[in-house]
Amino acid sequence: METRLRMRLVLAGLPRPQVQASLGEPFPARVDLYDPEHRLAIEYDGATHRDSLASDNRRQNRLLDAGYRVLRFTASDVLGSPASVIGLVGRALLGRHIYKDAGGLR
Repeated sequence: METRLRMRLVLAGLPRPQVQASLGEPFPARVDLYDPEHRLAIEYDGATHRDSLASDNRRQNRLLDAGYRVLRFTASDVLGSPASVIGLVGRALLGRHIYKDAGGLR
């Protein structure tokens, strides 16, 4: 599902994110997708994240405290409302609507 998320973003004309990027500072962390220019971490939360919600929340709080921005998505987001996902990521990266229309991506 992370690959589907990444492909939707790239096909919409957004910058290609790093995959499974290690951030390292100020603590070791790996994120699913990452744009270093904008310090934007994009996380896909599958069913297993339900079991680790508390530790995921602590990790996200540390990332935010370190100055990273974090967006989280689920399968319902990626498959059910891809235009919304692309819009959120696009605004976080570009601050305006200069990427391709997400219509028809399902």
